Amino acid sequence: MGKRRENPDVLRIEGLTFAYPDKTPLYEAFSLTLRQGECVGIVGPSGSGKSTLFELIAGNLRPERGTIRRGRIAWIFQDPYSSFHPSYTLREQIDEVAVIPADSALNAALDLEEDLLDRLPHELSGGQLQRCSILRALRMDPELLLCDEPTSALDNIIQLETMKILMGILDRVGILLITHDMDLARWACDRIIDLSGKSMADPFVRRIA
Repeated sequence: MGKRRENPDVLRIEGLTFAYPDKTPLYEAFSLTLRQGECVGIVGPSGSGKSTLFELIAGNLRPERGTIRRGRIAWIFQDPYSSFHPSYTLREQIDEVAVIPADSALNAALDLEEDLLDRLPHELSGGQLQRCSILRALRMDPELLLCDEPTSALDNIIQLETMKILMGILDRVGILLITHDMDLARWACDRIIDLSGKSMADPFVRRIA
């Protein structure tokens, strides 16, 4: 039998070092590889560098040293209401950034009825709007999905439904998940990178069985 083919890398970070001016480095010689079909969690207290890592991956910040190679990215934010303009319909905003055409089957998979997309953001519930965020991200045809506390603004039932949707699309993307919820991270992630240690230069990596 031939050697099993591994899924392609969607993110490769090698030797990353970064510090804000006059601050202790948040990252020093940090490396991470994420493959399609894999979910990696980033946990730790505020100020430990979780959001900074996303900004570095997105190219909004530049590392002092090291390299970041990534595929096409899309971002799902913590607060769905602040991630959409209040004056335009969801359909208009999603179509504006979409790379792939509208797909009724995808809408149905996300439990989004067509008429919901013609409403303004404030006319939807938090769960409905976060599903629209996922739809927007998927129609950007990403290889890497950056999820910044995507369920923290939702109630427990909607949190679970939203995470099940995200896990259901792992066949097409790799997911990097910021969360304060260790139970959620253990449930969803293949690996967890914990930035809560005393040395931010040496994050603890826990492998989930």
